[in-house]
Amino acid sequence: QVQLVESGGGLVQAGGSLRLSCEASGRTLSTYAMGWFRQAPGKEREFVAAITRSGGSTYYADSVKGRFIISRDNAKNTVYLQMNSLKPEDTAVYYCAARYSSTVSYSGNYYDYWGQGTQVTVSS
Repeated sequence: QVQLVESGGGLVQAGGSLRLSCEASGRTLSTYAMGWFRQAPGKEREFVAAITRSGGSTYYADSVKGRFIISRDNAKNTVYLQMNSLKPEDTAVYYCAARYSSTVSYSGNYYDYWGQGTQVTVSS
């Protein structure tokens, strides 16, 4: 009953920044833990970041710590991923996901709803 739509992807030069948004409809997002995942061509989907229901706790993959920031605005039913100091290795399709739980998961297998993805391409 949750529909997720990502936006904000695009082409950016290495070292630049990009802000992804994930807007939810159908239900109040505040009851869901949220995660961001990404998948590069020919590679498996990997965990990027996650945030608890109220935004009190955040979690990041080692590869993006210190560069990416996940946040949420439950009043707007929106989750964000601020990506700074982007590297070509960050190039991938980025997906947001919702999990009806008070806790996050690092595994995409335990999320209930997914967005369609947004392409992020970082050039060198």
